[in-house]
Amino acid sequence: MTTMHTSVEWRIDDGLTDYQTALAAMQARIAAIRAGTAAEQVWLVEHPPLYTAGTSAKPEELTDPTRFPTYSAGRGGQWTYHGPGQRTGYVMLDLTRRHGRVPPQDIRCYVSGLEEWLVRTLDRFNVRGERREGRVGIWVTDPRTGGESKIAAIGVRVSRWVTWHGVALNVDPNLSHFGGIVPCGLPQYGVTSLAALGIPATLHDADVALMAAWEEVFGRDSDPAACRR
Repeated sequence: MTTMHTSVEWRIDDGLTDYQTALAAMQARIAAIRAGTAAEQVWLVEHPPLYTAGTSAKPEELTDPTRFPTYSAGRGGQWTYHGPGQRTGYVMLDLTRRHGRVPPQDIRCYVSGLEEWLVRTLDRFNVRGERREGRVGIWVTDPRTGGESKIAAIGVRVSRWVTWHGVALNVDPNLSHFGGIVPCGLPQYGVTSLAALGIPATLHDADVALMAAWEEVFGRDSDPAACRR
């Protein structure tokens, strides 16, 4: 499904999207955005089980290298798992212009905007998502352990001021699949999901929340002075 929501095109794919196909499609799209021949896009997908390595990934933190296919993602960050039950959002924006609270050519504010987008999405499920200094992603208190667990990951790349890659929100993935990596290089913290928190959300529910929260952060009427650094 593809819809236009303000100036950004939303694409939501059914079924499982091959990772290498997604990389190629993103590269083609950001080239077209830069050339002015395509609209900016947020692409929501679900991948088959796989591990991706960011530019800071350490080989030893892939602890089960034969478990699932592995790919070099070219984004920032370390090891990440993608799989069924997780909503991955690929965000392709032209950062030479303002997007709501994100001023032109401000990558730090853009990443902050992605964080706020996820926090506001989780708020729609009555989940308090939080940032943590020195840790990328969005964190929640895990009632199973009393500690902190990551519920959403962020990994971006900006090529000549056009963004790609993006975010991954754990709706109802198989959390044991994260066991083949050290997620984001942080072995002392867990990984959780909406389902593990007792929230029976579907991917469609997540999509509705993501689209609504987007307007509050990146939409024309959002507060341009609200960028958190």
